[in-house]
Amino acid sequence: MQRIQYGELLDDDQQMAREHERMALDQSIMLLEQAGATDASSVQAAEAIAFTSKLWTVLVEDLANPDNGLPKQLKAQIVSIGIWILRDLEQARTSASHDFSDVVAVSKAIRDGLT
Repeated sequence: MQRIQYGELLDDDQQMAREHERMALDQSIMLLEQAGATDASSVQAAEAIAFTSKLWTVLVEDLANPDNGLPKQLKAQIVSIGIWILRDLEQARTSASHDFSDVVAVSKAIRDGLT
């Protein structure tokens, strides 16, 4: 029987967490892209905004946790991006039109950086 080192388990947990983050960002991106092609008051737009807002709220809260191991400067930068995304989504939620292209582009960049 092969013994698994504690460090290997932590690495696996971190890799699985990153994969879950990538999958959630993929879902958000897909919803936003679909919503961008619909009426601003559509159910798709509301669902995309709600899902993406929840996702970024969770990400920002995780980054604010002192146990988060990312470097402080990187955490601060991603938190700033998250706050911008949340504000942009709130503006889209309350306006007659929406353009999710900037949020999609930034989300893709963040997702691609998780590899």
